[in-house]
Amino acid sequence: MSRKVVFGLVLFVAVVAGVVAGLLLIAPSDEQQAAPPPVSVVASPATTSSTRAVERAADGAAQAIADAITEGDSLKFGLITCDPQSSAELRKLQDKWDAAGAVSASIVRPPLVTGDRATVTIHVEGAGGEKETEFPLRKKGEKWCVPG
Repeated sequence: MSRKVVFGLVLFVAVVAGVVAGLLLIAPSDEQQAAPPPVSVVASPATTSSTRAVERAADGAAQAIADAITEGDSLKFGLITCDPQSSAELRKLQDKWDAAGAVSASIVRPPLVTGDRATVTIHVEGAGGEKETEFPLRKKGEKWCVPG
């Protein structure tokens, strides 16, 4: 296996492990704080239609991440990764999500896009508490995906 593929798999596992660890390890708080409302992006006159198209595509990838987490669907998450994931990796992710139980995930703010890279913050809430996690996104062709 090439170094690039191995590095990608390690990065993917690290991102997923961070999300899952956050879900499993945080304790419920007596004081539940509401997540901040999503920040809307206001297009300035300098914003071109192609820029908005890129932002909308990144928004779609961000929503796909939140949906996969909420649905606890590792196969759906695997569809938004930049590189194909092995069935073993997807099974490990599914096992962790099944152990975490029901959760809800939402986008905290629209993805911050810089060229062909972006970052989206996802708020996840479940019986074990809540956590916000940043997911990196990369533009690959016309598609935004989770590297790794």
